[in-house]
Amino acid sequence: MANILVVDDELGIRDLLCEILNDEGHTVELAENAAQARAARLREAPDLVLLDIWMPDTDGVTLLKEWSTSGALTMPVIMMSGHATIDTAVEATRIGALAFLEKPITLQKLLKAVEQGLTRGALRKLTQSMPGMGVKNGAVLVADMPVSAVELTPEPGLLATQSFMLDKPLREGRDEYEKAYFEFHLGKENGSMTRVAEKTGLERTHLYRKLKQLGVDLTRKRG
Repeated sequence: MANILVVDDELGIRDLLCEILNDEGHTVELAENAAQARAARLREAPDLVLLDIWMPDTDGVTLLKEWSTSGALTMPVIMMSGHATIDTAVEATRIGALAFLEKPITLQKLLKAVEQGLTRGALRKLTQSMPGMGVKNGAVLVADMPVSAVELTPEPGLLATQSFMLDKPLREGRDEYEKAYFEFHLGKENGSMTRVAEKTGLERTHLYRKLKQLGVDLTRKRG
């Protein structure tokens, strides 16, 4: 399950994408303009953004550039438009967009782009949070990390390898990674939910809900 932000000024498009993504098990937040998108980006830290190019207040490319220059482009963004030129699509990709979907968007293209975007986002988080990461034979490997840092064993000072297999359904693999990610930070912050929320950029209530969804044992990690 992922948190996906859909930004489009057309009500019909927003409702359609929301219905499709909800059916896939994702949590969807909707925004009809750039102002609402900025607020949603700060509030929920989405795993993926579907961003329309033509909007009445600020166009999608300008918003994408704003996020990029301010360091807020921490999630994959897929651009959408029914009237964009090739130059516009190239510019959006240069700024940092992962992909471009032309309207009307087919179900197959939408789901494929979303899956690729979420996979890219999960790998980006992995490389940022765990040093020594590499990919080999379909597995993401994190080697030569102190065991105490990832809580694999109570014996400190040993070295271990944490692997996340990529040949499994995206949702299952992402949940596995996110659970390990949050358990790592909970252990690092001695169970303080407040400090973990600050570290990961999530609101405390959203963090708590996320941990419950992932099945993280909170009875041993309170703060």
